[in-house]
Amino acid sequence: MEKNKIIIGITHGDINGIGYEVILKTLAEPKIIENFIPVIYGSSKVAAFYRKHLDIQGVNLNIINSIEELNPKRLNIVNCVDDDIKVEFGQSTPEAGKAALVAIERSTEDLKKGAIHAVVTAPINKHNIQSETFSFPGHTEYYEQNFKTDSPALMLLVNDVMRVAVVTGHIPVEKVSTKITSELILQKLQVLNASLKKDFSIVRPRIAVLGLNPHAGDGGVIGNEEQLVIIPALKDAEKQGIICVGPYPADGLFGSGNFKKFDAVLAMYHDQGLVPFKTVSMDTGVNYTAGLSVIRTSPDHGTAYDIAGKNTASEESFRQALFMAYDIYQSRKWNGEISANPLKTEHKAERGGRVE
Repeated sequence: MEKNKIIIGITHGDINGIGYEVILKTLAEPKIIENFIPVIYGSSKVAAFYRKHLDIQGVNLNIINSIEELNPKRLNIVNCVDDDIKVEFGQSTPEAGKAALVAIERSTEDLKKGAIHAVVTAPINKHNIQSETFSFPGHTEYYEQNFKTDSPALMLLVNDVMRVAVVTGHIPVEKVSTKITSELILQKLQVLNASLKKDFSIVRPRIAVLGLNPHAGDGGVIGNEEQLVIIPALKDAEKQGIICVGPYPADGLFGSGNFKKFDAVLAMYHDQGLVPFKTVSMDTGVNYTAGLSVIRTSPDHGTAYDIAGKNTASEESFRQALFMAYDIYQSRKWNGEISANPLKTEHKAERGGRVE
C-alpha cells in the first residue's frame, strides 16, 4: 500500500510564527498517514522544541537528510536547517528568513525531480526571506518562476462555499489599474477554467467576474475600465467556450450571496477578493496556486507573530491545505485517466491485459 501513496512535502515557513504549531497539530492525528506520506522540510531541533513547548502528543518524527531516506510508514522530516538556529517567538529575524528559504528550495528540488508529488507551504515573512535567490513578493510568484507555464500562475482561494481568484496579486493598489489588461484577464480566465476542470473535476465551470470600479463603473460614470478592458476580455473568453458572466459590483455579488451560483469568482485585485473570502473563512480557507504543472497549496493565513508560541493557533486551514493537495492530485490523476487514448486501453484489453 505504501508504494501507492503519494508523498506531500511540507515547508516549515517562518520558525518564529505559528508554522510548526499548525503543522504538528495536524500531523498529530493518528490517521493522517493512511492516504499519503507527509514530509516536513525544516529543522528536527525546532520541531522537537515546539512539540515540547506546546505539549503536542503523538508526533514522532523520523529524521532524514534527504527524501531518498524516507520511511513510508513514519512521519518524516528532512533536516535541512543548521541545528544552531534559535526560536524567537513573534520576531522577524534574518535567521528565520534563511531557514524558511532553505526549506522551500530543498522541497522545490525534490518537486522538480518528482520525488514528492505536491507541496504545502507554511506561512513565511515576505520581508525577512528576501535574498539574492528569493526576490519575490510571495510564494505564488516563486513557484510561477520555478515551474514556468505558458500563462501566468493564478492565486485561487478555496473554502467550502466559494473559490476566489485574482487577476493581480501582490502589487501596490496604485498599480492595479495599469496592470489590468484584456489580455491578462483572458489569460487568468483560461487558467481558472482549466483548473476548475482538471483540479476540481467540474465539467462546465461557471465563473463570475468582478468589475474594477465601485458599482462596476456604473456604465462609465465611475470609470471606464469595465467597458474598455473587462467586457472585451469576457467576450473573447466566451468565444473560447468559457462560461463567464459580469462584470459584477463586488459588494453586491458577495453581499447578496449570489456568488454561490458560480463555481468561482475572478476578482480584479488582491483585497477585492480576499477580504470577503477571509471574512467567512479565516480559519478554514486554502490558498492554491493554479496553472502550474505541480501542486502547491498553503493555509490562508500569515505567520501570526502575535500568537506565536501561545498554543492558540487553529490548525484547520493547514489541515484543509494538506488534504486539498491530496484531492487535487487525485483529481488530476482521474482526469488524466479518462482523457487517455481509449484505443490503447481497448487494445490492451483485447490482449488480455489488466485494465484499471
